[in-house]
Amino acid sequence: MSLPVVDMSAVSAARSEVDGGHAAVARQIGAACSDLGFFYITGHGVDPDLIERVVAGSTAFFALPEASKQAIAMEKSGRHWKGWFRLGGELTSGQPDHKEGLYLGDELGMDHPEVRKGTLMHGPNLWPEVPGFPTFKHDVLQYLDELERVAHLVLAAIATSLGLPQNHFDATFRPSPTRLLRLFQYPTPTDSETRGRWGVGEHCDYGVLTILLQDDVGGLEVRARNGEWLSAKPIPNSFVVNIGDMLERLSWGRYRATPHRVRNSSDHRDRLSIPFFFDPCWDAIVEPIRELGGAPSDASPTPGDRWDGQDVVIGPPRAYGDILTDRVAKVFPALFQESARL
Repeated sequence: MSLPVVDMSAVSAARSEVDGGHAAVARQIGAACSDLGFFYITGHGVDPDLIERVVAGSTAFFALPEASKQAIAMEKSGRHWKGWFRLGGELTSGQPDHKEGLYLGDELGMDHPEVRKGTLMHGPNLWPEVPGFPTFKHDVLQYLDELERVAHLVLAAIATSLGLPQNHFDATFRPSPTRLLRLFQYPTPTDSETRGRWGVGEHCDYGVLTILLQDDVGGLEVRARNGEWLSAKPIPNSFVVNIGDMLERLSWGRYRATPHRVRNSSDHRDRLSIPFFFDPCWDAIVEPIRELGGAPSDASPTPGDRWDGQDVVIGPPRAYGDILTDRVAKVFPALFQESARL
């Protein structure tokens, strides 16, 4: 068993059903979401040169001395929750991850209405000075825009696969979706202890869509419905897409978030991973889609079926920003507590 590969080239150039391309892509993505909840996409139309510049700049950033990275540490961003965190600075299920990272997102000036209101996770990014990569900021922001374009195409296909209009998700994802970009580096294992350590333990993503750019080191594993762990081996010129808890909720459990985990599988190289999280607008209310008419009898798992015992479908409607704040507070508890005092 392996992750399916979906060729997006029929829809990446234009949103059209003239040649049936959208319907074919929707069928493939719908099948992938019903089964593994993970799939590769190719033919996405993102410029390979742009990807290469983002990867090279990210690699150069992590090679900087720690003092240079500390200059843009997350704790210096206040309520914006952007910047660098050191190895072990992020938690998954209460356990420190064996990775360091840089949190980025929309570039919002201090005069932006949400920034003036003090809304969490809204504000300017903390940009590093990366020698040899003067366009790093421009490249990352362009990459964000390109990944949003791809994400809208995937969402349109998901909508069609659910029997909804292509533009169904526009109401909650436009005009200002929540866009988060993470640059992660998993260090090279140095001994038997670090070789056996998971960089990120078993978890589900808490948003709607994740679009992952991974290098050729490998190490991502996905748990199939039968409990088997599958390796998401790197495929050149592809992204790995997975669905999160919020799409499970929106679809009444028809499409389920899938547990996954990561470790550096190389003995001689660091692992670079760049996930893009694409989620509803901050104030959008997240609740199961009424047009779907409820949950099929075999759709939503009982709480005991999930890795964490939770039922993400049942519950009162909530604004996505509140849901995201609760989740990130568990990832960076000290940062959340400090933000509450600001």
